Amino acid sequence: MTGVTIRDVRREDCPRLLELIQELAEYEKAPQEVTVTLEHFTTAGFGEKPVWKAFAAAYTENGHETIIGFALYYIRYSTWKGCRMYLEDLLVTGSWRGKGIGKLLFDRLIEEAREKEFNGIAWQVLEWNEPAINFYKKYEAQFDTEWWNASITL
Repeated sequence: MTGVTIRDVRREDCPRLLELIQELAEYEKAPQEVTVTLEHFTTAGFGEKPVWKAFAAAYTENGHETIIGFALYYIRYSTWKGCRMYLEDLLVTGSWRGKGIGKLLFDRLIEEAREKEFNGIAWQVLEWNEPAINFYKKYEAQFDTEWWNASITL
């Protein structure tokens, strides 16, 4: 894709990432669930002990760069499998979907996982999100309907 590059997210990208996270929440019909502050989000990614890493899909035209998508992950440890990448969010903004940007981001995640010698990538996808499910099927993803998601809020 001409004009689009995949690069590491930088601290100054955090406000734009939060905009995209809000877009994702609206797409998933849960806009009220985004409660993280910009300060907390930035510190969690770029503070003394960062817990997440992300790649940005950046479109540049006439010297102006716009982040049009991102993939954010963290390291998950499985007592059965060892270190694995956990893909928290993969989003391409609406007007850029269907143009291969998601593939560029996902391929970069796979490359990163191999470089870091993780033994796999795990993520969640909503059962009604057919475009995402069909995207992941192209990678021969395995879908597990046996496990239920659980969480508590503190």
